[in-house]
Amino acid sequence: MPYDIKNRLKIAVTSRALFQLERENEIYETQGVEAYEKYQIEHENEILKPGAGFQLIKALLRLNETPGMEESVEVLIASRNSANTSNRVFNSIEHYGLDITRGMFSSGSDIAKYLPVYDIDLFLTAKPNDAQAAIDAKIPAATIVTDHAKDYDTDSEISEIKIAFDGDAVLFSDESEAIYKQFGLDAFAEHEKKLAELPMEEGPFAKFLRAVTKVQKNQDNSPIKIRTALVTARNAPAHKRVITTLRAWDVRIDETFFLGGLPKTDILKAFGAHIFFDDQKVYSESAASVVPSATVPYLSTSMLFTE
Repeated sequence: MPYDIKNRLKIAVTSRALFQLERENEIYETQGVEAYEKYQIEHENEILKPGAGFQLIKALLRLNETPGMEESVEVLIASRNSANTSNRVFNSIEHYGLDITRGMFSSGSDIAKYLPVYDIDLFLTAKPNDAQAAIDAKIPAATIVTDHAKDYDTDSEISEIKIAFDGDAVLFSDESEAIYKQFGLDAFAEHEKKLAELPMEEGPFAKFLRAVTKVQKNQDNSPIKIRTALVTARNAPAHKRVITTLRAWDVRIDETFFLGGLPKTDILKAFGAHIFFDDQKVYSESAASVVPSATVPYLSTSMLFTE
């Protein structure tokens, strides 16, 4: 029978999101594909250093080691590189003991079109164009900030996987944020007060949150657990619609921070996020100085897309 990953939390991650490949990417950008392939083949026995998404992926895969949770998470390597350069990546995966055996290598063509085939719940990439294409294909996707990868602790074992989300345009649709951007704070507040009892539409990461919640329901006996947080600029009374929405969706959020414009970075550091998802680049890049962070693109059909 074919191998079935339908009921797992399914993550596709690019090699540059998983490992530090900035030097190699610079070769690709400045010298071209042939020089990049030559370099990777010549260095394929050199182990890559952990990247910005490494600890998150490593910890999620540990969930599979718990009896009864052996089939909780599936991670695939997704890359625009050719299979000819894949040895270095898989050698590094083996070196770190990561249970990743499947991959897709498109030799430069768009990989987003393949993600729905696997019904991917999260796509982590270092390329904004690939994240955009995946979001437009209705796949939860984000561009991980790689600038601070060397500063993150990837050696320590963790007992809680901490995942933090922004609210509007990430978990929730961008409707309310669009009102704020177009008409201002007062109009936003009035809109949310009026619709406090009406759940918001799903945003690009609602699917991922549902998949995480499903795993959390089976984690009681696991030595490692997932803990989630909502870190939003909303405050009272706009918080009411958030609560209405989460209740209607029947999803789990363990910690919630209604910051009302206060900085997110200190909260994320105190929470100890292993990944933070925000729709605004200014916030994800700021947060990346203390925790791994990623930017969630707007749908190309959104009025916010050009910002």
